[in-house]
Amino acid sequence: MKRKVLYIEDNEKIGSWVKEELEQRGFSVQWLLSGEGAEKEVNLYEIIILDIMLPGLDGFTVGKRLKKAAPAVPILLLSARTSIDDKVDGLQFADDYLTKPFHTDELVARLEVLIRRSGGIHSERIALGNHIEVDPEVQMVYDKYTGEEIILTGKQHQILMYFLRHPNRVLPKEQIYEAIWNEPYITGDKTLMVHIHRLRQKLERHPDSPEIIETLKGIGYRVKL
Repeated sequence: MKRKVLYIEDNEKIGSWVKEELEQRGFSVQWLLSGEGAEKEVNLYEIIILDIMLPGLDGFTVGKRLKKAAPAVPILLLSARTSIDDKVDGLQFADDYLTKPFHTDELVARLEVLIRRSGGIHSERIALGNHIEVDPEVQMVYDKYTGEEIILTGKQHQILMYFLRHPNRVLPKEQIYEAIWNEPYITGDKTLMVHIHRLRQKLERHPDSPEIIETLKGIGYRVKL
């Protein structure tokens, strides 16, 4: 099965080259010259390749909109910008950053890693603890023993999928908040903590002694797979 890529690049020479190279390696590529409106169909793809220097809405703005619309779809930024500030800004919402010029072998390798991490190339359910399963293809959560779907709110779903895109990693609360709410974290804000508490009520057998969403006091959270 071909892996579906959404590629946003306004440079026609580079765009045509990358599209051809990826398709020769088994990807299915939808190439857009602009990112305006792309969030409407982003969930159809397994990964996004996004150029930063775009006409109209720049790549940072487009990327944040895409991540808000589809938190589980990884984003790889492409840019000729090499400053640390640009990379840090980009990685606030994106999953990887590749500077131009680049070799297609490296691009493909990074795409493969991001897709594997996101679970985008298989439909097997992901086990959380002994009783929760997540179907990454349709992004639905089930009780393994009853077979019933566990209904999450929009923010709860986004938080869970963000954890699953970064399995086994300690995620600072600031990073999670800014990725989900798309605004700066304010020290002392309890919003994320409240949502994590309510998510645990739905996922954990014993919410006061969580096994799925682990708290690292003073740092953040981790979900182990």
